[in-house]
Amino acid sequence: MTSNQNVEEIKAMIFQLPVEELVALMADIEKRVETVTMMQLAETGFQEWNDPEEDIYNDEA
Repeated sequence: MTSNQNVEEIKAMIFQLPVEELVALMADIEKRVETVTMMQLAETGFQEWNDPEEDIYNDEA
């Protein structure tokens, strides 16, 4: 089964939900999208700290 089929199955299940549950699901999805978007934006602010030469904490002791 491909991911496209999985998405279509999920869509079919979602479209069977009552309106109240659809509204709640949409609110949850919007929160998740907002969180992920903010995390991606914040990540760009720390790129200057991503220096492999100074990455002493990943070295095996």
